[in-house]
Amino acid sequence: MFDKILIANRGEIACRVIRTARRMGIRTVAVYSEADADAQHVRLADEAWPIGGSRPQDSYLRSDVILDVALKSGAQAIHPGYGFLSENADFADAVEAAGITFIGPKAASMRKMGSKAGAKELMQAAGVPVVPGYTGEDQTLATLQREGDRIGYPLMIKAAHGGGGKGMRIVRSSEEFAPNLESCQREAANAFGRDRVLLERYIEKPRHIEIQIFGDAFGHVIHLNERECSAQRRYQKVLEESPSPFLTPELRAAMGEAAVAAGRAIDYQNAGTVEFIVGQDGQFYFMEINTRLQVEHPVTELVTGLDLVEWQLRVAAGEPLPRTQDSIYSSGHAIEVRLYAEDPDAGFLPGSGTLTRLRLPEFMPDVRIDSGVVEGDTVTIFYDPMIAKLIVFGVDRPRALARLREALAACEIEGPKSNIAFLERLARHPAIVGGSIDTGYLDRHLDEFIGDAKDEAESHVLRALAAAVLRMREARASNATSPWDLRDGWRLDGDGDTPLRLMDGDIDTHLSINGHDGDFIVREGDALTYLEGLRLQGDVLSGRINGRARRWQVRSDGDAVSLHDGERRHRLLRTPLHRLDDVVGGGSGDRIKAPMPGRVVLVKTQPGDAVKADDVLMVMEAMKMELALKAPRDGIVSEVQAVEGEFVEADATLITLEH
Repeated sequence: MFDKILIANRGEIACRVIRTARRMGIRTVAVYSEADADAQHVRLADEAWPIGGSRPQDSYLRSDVILDVALKSGAQAIHPGYGFLSENADFADAVEAAGITFIGPKAASMRKMGSKAGAKELMQAAGVPVVPGYTGEDQTLATLQREGDRIGYPLMIKAAHGGGGKGMRIVRSSEEFAPNLESCQREAANAFGRDRVLLERYIEKPRHIEIQIFGDAFGHVIHLNERECSAQRRYQKVLEESPSPFLTPELRAAMGEAAVAAGRAIDYQNAGTVEFIVGQDGQFYFMEINTRLQVEHPVTELVTGLDLVEWQLRVAAGEPLPRTQDSIYSSGHAIEVRLYAEDPDAGFLPGSGTLTRLRLPEFMPDVRIDSGVVEGDTVTIFYDPMIAKLIVFGVDRPRALARLREALAACEIEGPKSNIAFLERLARHPAIVGGSIDTGYLDRHLDEFIGDAKDEAESHVLRALAAAVLRMREARASNATSPWDLRDGWRLDGDGDTPLRLMDGDIDTHLSINGHDGDFIVREGDALTYLEGLRLQGDVLSGRINGRARRWQVRSDGDAVSLHDGERRHRLLRTPLHRLDDVVGGGSGDRIKAPMPGRVVLVKTQPGDAVKADDVLMVMEAMKMELALKAPRDGIVSEVQAVEGEFVEADATLITLEH
């Protein structure tokens, strides 16, 4: 076994590898960029070395610098994690040439899977079912258009050297083909350095099911059963689970055999994932092999009781697989969701900033948290904005879903916006509960998962409760010894109303509260809310609201109040009664601003151009995604204040329209 390994990655996967290595008695070396100087993986490792600037291409993608650190630190092996250099065959070759072990498959296996086109042809020859399509080298528009028309619509254009949902487009008609091809090729070139694409038939309402495989240097390849990843938004996995609620035992066995055949076809070693698309009729087709550990591997670990990172280290050290196929068992049900710094209500726009509050249910039974950040850390603009993975276990699927809802309710993230409320709605949606979701469901029905669905009466209740919590907390904090110090609104002719101003999302409300000792009347406009017998015991608020007894989980910090009714969370913020922006007007809609820091990749307009509302005028790249900036109205372009390749800050004015 190794004495010391280097982890060529960051975030939660780097932390995970470090913890497993430490348990095995292996010392660890971390590497870090300028943005990650204070990151958790740096603090966890036995030693850590700086490798360059904050951008990935200036640090985590610099294979020569990482290899130099490995040699100087005396590391015997390199674990690439996932992303960055994990599927870079040239890096794997360089590592091996330097006399260091690459903890992953051999470069030759990677190269066979590095091209989706070549992989598809190889799998077809090995008898693994593949989707009909085109994988040829002729990438001219005329040829691709002709092949697309031959395959028929709908079809999918996919980056041949990509992954992670990047460089993929669904085309539903011949007329849509050319513009989608252009966009896909540009995104592929930016993300992977190559713009080759392949075409394949698009399976309507498919399931996405992947099989975890493992191989060793002795020719053994086995599978560890499946994970279902059908809950997706724009090809990004949102919820993963094992076992799949869709598979029959017969289909599970057939897919497992096909996955093993795929692994043997490329002499696979170490951890890998064979991904399949499955039609409603149960027919399954090979998609790709991810030649690395997957983000969602913990669900396999929870149902099998195995540590896949430990397996990786043992296999890389030359040991045979710890188990044979007939000794792989699965029990219970596991589900994983990813907590992101993003705003679902703004098109899932990635966020950045300091995590001013981060509370995760790390000590809840049957709940596992894999995270690379703690409270006070910063989610930067340079990397994927994942905060943590939340993984739950139950003896069956209903109980795993119940534990997931309970764990999500216990999460608190403040600073950048997060997707927790979106995940809570997802965990209760009939398509998830019934196990019927397909890969396109979220995109077709996104309105069912985002936005605030509470009615007007409930909104008044929530704001009244927030006002009461603030009032009760102030009464407790005052420790008044004189009636003149009490903040109950009392006056000679009875209790008086105390005015309050709350922000309920984007809604700015003025209200007043009257009462004390748990009994209040809250007025908001013409609406009155009667609160009786309110009691705040720890984080639990209970009492009667307009005559009906109810209960909430409450967290109050400063001017913020968070309420959770068991299904959804609501956050309200007390603001000053009078603010400067009450008298200062907003923008005129003449400017297009950067929604977040990022790089301009395409400018589609120039001064003097006539544009229409919703025309795409500029494309930015930030946090591994493209953002299309559109005209807010019809008009004439007055100024373009950014050029392609330029890095811009959030809220920077990029384009101005004439008045």
